[in-house]
Amino acid sequence: MTARISVRDLAPDAYRAMSGVERFLRECGVPHPTLELMKIRASQINGCAFCLDMHGRDAKKAGESDERLWSVAGWREAPYYTDAERAALALTEAATRLADRPDPVPDEIWAEAAKHYSEEQLAALVVAIAQINAWNRISVVSRTVPGTGV
Repeated sequence: MTARISVRDLAPDAYRAMSGVERFLRECGVPHPTLELMKIRASQINGCAFCLDMHGRDAKKAGESDERLWSVAGWREAPYYTDAERAALALTEAATRLADRPDPVPDEIWAEAAKHYSEEQLAALVVAIAQINAWNRISVVSRTVPGTGV
């Protein structure tokens, strides 16, 4: 695969703005492992090899287990996730697949997330989901090559 363009180089102001959102997410109060799992799951759904590579490596460096990383796509059947992580993953899937059903984010998915996260954390979850979906689209469209760190 060959990259088409470098968004970071050609749209540096946009890239800096998105990096600012990443700084917010690092301090938003949602556990880092949860955010990495969410990023991996959205990236699986969107087929973003660059983001899967990056967030898999980031999660591993942060101490994430192989079992949890290998089974993110099957999180419903895997025993490795907390109820809070499951709620975040369900919200991530629903918000990533908006066009897949008439009620894209059903009340029961939202209510389950609200059992585990404060309103501020819920807002951060929504921002995190929007952010990784934006990164996925940038990377897939521009064909950002996995492992390049750009």
